[in-house]
Amino acid sequence: MQVTETLNSGLKREIKITVPAGDMEAKLMARLSDARNKVRINGFRPGKVPVQHLRKVYGKSFMAEVVNEILNDSTRSIITGRGEKAAMQPEVIMTEDEKEAEKILAGGTDFEFRLNYEVIPTIEIKDFSDIKVTRQVFDVPEAEIDDQVKRVAESARSYEPKTGKAAEGDRVSIDYVGKIDGEAFAGGAGTDQPLVLGSKEFIPGFEDQLIGTKAGDEKQVTVTFPENYQAAHLAGKEATFDVTVKEVSKPGELEINDETAKNLGLESLERLREIVRGQIENQFGSMTRQKVKRQLLDQLDAAYSFEAPSKLIEAEFNNIWAQVTRDLEAAGRTFADEETTEEEARAEYQRLAERRVRLGLVLAEIGEKAGVTVSDEELQRGLFEQVRRFPANQQQEAFEFYRSNPEALNALRAPMFEEKVVDHLLGQISVTDVKVSKEELMADDEDAETTTKATPAKKAEAKASEAGDAAEEPKKKAAPKKKAAKDAE
Repeated sequence: MQVTETLNSGLKREIKITVPAGDMEAKLMARLSDARNKVRINGFRPGKVPVQHLRKVYGKSFMAEVVNEILNDSTRSIITGRGEKAAMQPEVIMTEDEKEAEKILAGGTDFEFRLNYEVIPTIEIKDFSDIKVTRQVFDVPEAEIDDQVKRVAESARSYEPKTGKAAEGDRVSIDYVGKIDGEAFAGGAGTDQPLVLGSKEFIPGFEDQLIGTKAGDEKQVTVTFPENYQAAHLAGKEATFDVTVKEVSKPGELEINDETAKNLGLESLERLREIVRGQIENQFGSMTRQKVKRQLLDQLDAAYSFEAPSKLIEAEFNNIWAQVTRDLEAAGRTFADEETTEEEARAEYQRLAERRVRLGLVLAEIGEKAGVTVSDEELQRGLFEQVRRFPANQQQEAFEFYRSNPEALNALRAPMFEEKVVDHLLGQISVTDVKVSKEELMADDEDAETTTKATPAKKAEAKASEAGDAAEEPKKKAAPKKKAAKDAE
């Protein structure tokens, strides 16, 4: 086998491989000899089939196997032997001439092919001592726990039917159909929907207009969706809802005690408070971590400037762009509606893709040098957590998909690896804790808000960290009905 480098420009490589016809013939004859004792051909005793007859029958198919074997084995060995890491699976270029291909399969000529690929650049990891981040910490007060426990207890509050008009605090059961410009919109209808008036579960103004109604009343409610409504195609628009009040119920006494906790499936009020505290601390802890991670990645981005493989950037950009166009299509909006142009958006997402790829390579190198790994046990836990997000009747199917799809498992492993590398870095850099209020912690970073003009761009960056992992922002309440907003997105 003769290996010749035909291109070495930046990260791009092209290698020409020539396998002499004699070597191809030897590999073919070895296969034919092995098959001689296995195949059964009418008119010949086992093991007595002439090799030339076997070649006539199986020669081309066996030579095709030889070609595939050379391609699979040589691709890995050649790149490894050169001390390189391919950024993606190399492109294999073979002759497209049918006559030439026939000669190769017949063993009448050398087998030539080329490998086109990009290499992972060499990254020299710098000292971490100059990296400094501020970790915002919010100490959850008891009042926050009390408020949340009260909200949880509200879900266990009993109601009993009442006659007469609905007042604030009463629960109504309603059917409704939402319309914009006289046309019903997707996700804007509900049946037997319970709603506690004054809970502010629905958009502003909706619940107020049901105060004073009674069972059997039909009411047309007119509201305007907030400008920042999560379903962009509804944001800022006026809508009417044809509402039928089916039942009015008054609330029983709100009790917060051990019995309330038992009604929720817990052993005591103390246990309920423990769970609520843990959930709140996890929520704010997640916000804290994402802000710390952003600071860390910003400084790594500033510290490392190098050419990243164009194919990786292209793949990352395509993933982002596909999500952006899906979001716009679902919202029924255009780039003009987002006060930008497609050209400007493409340029912005191209920069985002380059940043993600570059940071991903830096984190990978740091993790490799530090010996960071994701154990099989950790991956298994991550798999179960991922599968639990699916509906119960789809969980087994999802589990089998991941277990039988190595690429899907790798996609699950990658963000876990990234988080472990971030944990490693946080132990190496200077981290200063600063006590902040809830409002300060929940406030968006200024640079995050000005990253791009397009709303889908903000969504793309909010849903994925700069290096490619998830960094979801806390979701706001949907209205007029949580399900309606979700379905309308």
